[in-house]
Parts: sequence; structure tokens; C-alpha cells
Amino acid sequence: MRIYGVTGWKNAGKTGLMERLVTEITGRGIAVSTVKHAHHTFDVDHPGKDSHRHRVAGATEVLLASRNRFALMHELRDETEPTLEELLSKLMPVDLVLVEGYKRDRHPKVEAFRAETGNDLIAPGDPTIRAVASDTPMDLDRPVFDLNDTKSIADFILSEVGL
Repeated sequence: MRIYGVTGWKNAGKTGLMERLVTEITGRGIAVSTVKHAHHTFDVDHPGKDSHRHRVAGATEVLLASRNRFALMHELRDETEPTLEELLSKLMPVDLVLVEGYKRDRHPKVEAFRAETGNDLIAPGDPTIRAVASDTPMDLDRPVFDLNDTKSIADFILSEVGL
């Protein structure tokens, strides 16, 4: 599987860019999966539902399945957070995995950047950031795309990974 990331600081436009890239790339007939890192506690389960009750009761994994989808929840309890590599090994093979977050991992990335957030650009100090998708023009030593130019960003990523 080929892996490419979208990174940036909070409110930089990562999730919107990821959503548009998945639509654009799958629309070209390329199979895509995604991994998103969350820096906080999150829950995809709802209190009172059977699967939530199983998990709260102490199950390490709860697999919820229907004819439309399945979801596997793994409760880490006192285990350390799995690495990106460990998580990727759990995915079914696809053409491309787009990774949101994981800015410190060494896979190639596009940095999403919005000037209004007031954050510094990550790219100058990080060679894994191969391009920047920005809402403002900038002069860098790597390609800079308009944050909303999804087609060009997708073309760049697909070229980078050989698809």
C-alpha cells in the first residue's frame, strides 16, 4: 500500500482537504482508505447501546456488524498507543492510504495551512512535507498549491506515489 499524509496545525483545513482528496481520488477509480489521528479521547460508541455495554463491561475488542458495514473497536486500557505502522497493518490492502495527522511520522505529506490561524508553517523544518496547500501565496523550496485546488493536489500526490 502506498501512504501519503495531510498534516498541519489545528484548524488548518486538514479534514476538509482529506474529504475532498478522498472524493477526487476514488472518483478516478483508485481505492483509498484513511487513518486519522485524534489527540483527545473520542468515542464512536453511544452509552446504552449493546456494543458500548460490552466495551464498558471489559471487552478488549467489540465488533459491531450489519449488512452495510462493520466497525471494530479496540479498547487500549493500559496498553500504549499503537504506532502508525501497527495501525496500517490492520487495514485491508488498497491502492492508497491517506493519513491525517501523524505530523512527526516519516511518511511523505502535504501540509494544510491557513494564515488566519496564526500558526507557523511546519514545512521549512520538515523534509517529509513535500508540498504545502495554502490559502495564501508563499515562496517555498517545494510546491505550493491553493488549499482548494483539490485536483492539482491529488495529481501531485498520485504522481508522488506512482499511481
